[in-house]
Amino acid sequence: MIYLVRHAKAGERGPGDDDWLRPLTRPGQAQAAGLLAVLADARVERIFTSPYVRCIESVAPLAGARGLAIELSDALAEGAPVDESVALVHKHADGGAVLCSHGDVIPALLEHFAARGVDLGPEPRCPKGSTWVLHTRHGEVRAATYLPPPPDA
Repeated sequence: MIYLVRHAKAGERGPGDDDWLRPLTRPGQAQAAGLLAVLADARVERIFTSPYVRCIESVAPLAGARGLAIELSDALAEGAPVDESVALVHKHADGGAVLCSHGDVIPALLEHFAARGVDLGPEPRCPKGSTWVLHTRHGEVRAATYLPPPPDA
């Protein structure tokens, strides 16, 4: 399975700010810690994330608890081409991998898989801190399940 995580709540974008460096807010830190409970029973062998600070911080508690390295991937960065993100999903589809990304990449991935017959339910959503479980078989995404974000307070 692939666990597709939208980064937790981060500070607001400001004019002139370096968007790569925006950290999680306190509510976002609570969501990141809550990801441990959301994925408590998940088999996670690898953790990939966008190189943006808010994504790294979103999976840091999980990586620490599981003793796994955080692997940075430009295929998960804001504005990444969907074919690169899809290739990363397919490459790790038969292992248990967490992929943490942004509000443009995750919907693009979901749209890609929906166009190939994966049922996403009535209204696919992607709020900060949420997770999509991509159920895979033989390297292909066959189904998807939405998990709401953990509490942020």
